[in-house]
Amino acid sequence: MRKNKKPNSTNNSMSDLVLTLRKKVVYDYRALAKIADGLRAAGYKIVITIGSWDMLHIGHVRYLIAGKEKGNILIVGVDSDRVVKKTKGAHRPIIPEEERMEMLSYQLPVDFVTLLDDMDEQGRWKCGLLKCIRPDVFIAVEGDSYSPEQKREIKKYCRKLVVLPRQAQNTSSTAIIQEALKKNLSAMIEIIDARGGKL
Repeated sequence: MRKNKKPNSTNNSMSDLVLTLRKKVVYDYRALAKIADGLRAAGYKIVITIGSWDMLHIGHVRYLIAGKEKGNILIVGVDSDRVVKKTKGAHRPIIPEEERMEMLSYQLPVDFVTLLDDMDEQGRWKCGLLKCIRPDVFIAVEGDSYSPEQKREIKKYCRKLVVLPRQAQNTSSTAIIQEALKKNLSAMIEIIDARGGKL
């Protein structure tokens, strides 16, 4: 008689962990606002940051850690595929929005993740998430992500705007993509050369 196999507790606990982490993803801003209001009433400081988060790399993770240090609860907005295409070009994003959101939900500093799809015809963010949550802190990255006019708009909906320096000088999603394309192009040229110029 075959003995019943003991369930693999490691697999079960890992599945439970993944399900718990995926609960960090909240699409409804009103539901997220209720959560944030409850946490704020309990004395927690709410921090929001947004971005495309395409091809998550060390700079992103350092930025999330630095953002979390500015408060207690970190909410991360993720640009929709439509918004990323509009801001970064037709070849982006490399990673679809659902997977970018899931990847962020697995990051230790991140408490909640939500989708952003509110962009006007000029390509400016309409601040829907900020208007709903009214965070204590909004985190931006140094550079040209926001015009002075956009920064003034953002300041209307949060207590404090913090601009962080780039967290990785030699790493960016664009640089990773460009390097991969160069390597692939070089490999293709070598193959063509080896075949005497014929594909």
